[in-house]
Amino acid sequence: MKKIAIALLFLTFVAFRNDNFKPYTEQIPGLQHGLEMQPIPAGEFLMGSLETEKDRKPDEGPQHKVKIDAFWMAKYEITWEMYETYFNKELEVKDEKNTAEVANRVSVVARPTQPYVEMSFGQGKESGFPVCNVTQFAARSFCKWLYAKTGNFYRLPTEAEWEYAARAGSKTTFYFGDDASKLKEYAWYFENSDGAYKKVGQLKPNAWGLYDMYGNVAEWTSDLYVADFYGKPEANNNPYIKPSNHYPHAIRGGHWDDDADKLRSASRRTSTPELKQRDPQIPKSDWWLTDAPFLGFRVVRPVKQPSKEEIEAYFARPPKDIP
Repeated sequence: MKKIAIALLFLTFVAFRNDNFKPYTEQIPGLQHGLEMQPIPAGEFLMGSLETEKDRKPDEGPQHKVKIDAFWMAKYEITWEMYETYFNKELEVKDEKNTAEVANRVSVVARPTQPYVEMSFGQGKESGFPVCNVTQFAARSFCKWLYAKTGNFYRLPTEAEWEYAARAGSKTTFYFGDDASKLKEYAWYFENSDGAYKKVGQLKPNAWGLYDMYGNVAEWTSDLYVADFYGKPEANNNPYIKPSNHYPHAIRGGHWDDDADKLRSASRRTSTPELKQRDPQIPKSDWWLTDAPFLGFRVVRPVKQPSKEEIEAYFARPPKDIP
């Protein structure tokens, strides 16, 4: 009887977890649209590309099996509307559910400095347009603000999580197959963007309900970029390369001014000092880019929340940028 009781207790726990691993919306007071999150199941996938894939680059191999734990991922890229609520403290609306503890947590989160130019560069900031021209640190700090407000740990996806979520079970060049002529149905890129990003969620999603994983704005990941990392043993199980330097960081997905080959699931690119080329500050801004109107981000939330110490380490300030 004792074994049966333990088994039933275990099944109840599993059922509870499964019932809660579903799409949800994190409501943020004052925003018309909440943060919509999609469940991404745990599993294994082949990361990288085959040597025979068209337009393949050397840093996409060797293709290797990777194990990924379950997480939620934002259905859409983070928008200006949501980011500016974090950036401009005056836009925050008091949440009657917030305790003094929550208010104190939010009050100590660092916020971006005021930019000296309009950071969308005329592409638009009204409801639905993706945020751009923010540094990886700024994107992480936005996640810290979400964590302070909600108690749920949000962060940038690892490079492996990003590719796993983008592929959504596919093994082809794109998550819809190998035919790049169909890309216009799923992504804003050079051929159909008219030289600017578009409001999120207008084209078709992938099989896991994620929009604009290709094109629109390219997306930050959490990782330091290492060209030959795929051949290392630590690349096989929930891999993450913690940044130890300011450059280069891994960026995924391609953007509105890219050709189709840059939007492939396996395609990788890196951050460089040129993203801040016109920044007159010395050292360069921790918060803003001056030359990346094509670069934004989306967030994930792991099913298993890390320890407080691990979370604090994730949100630590980066080293100062080069002069």
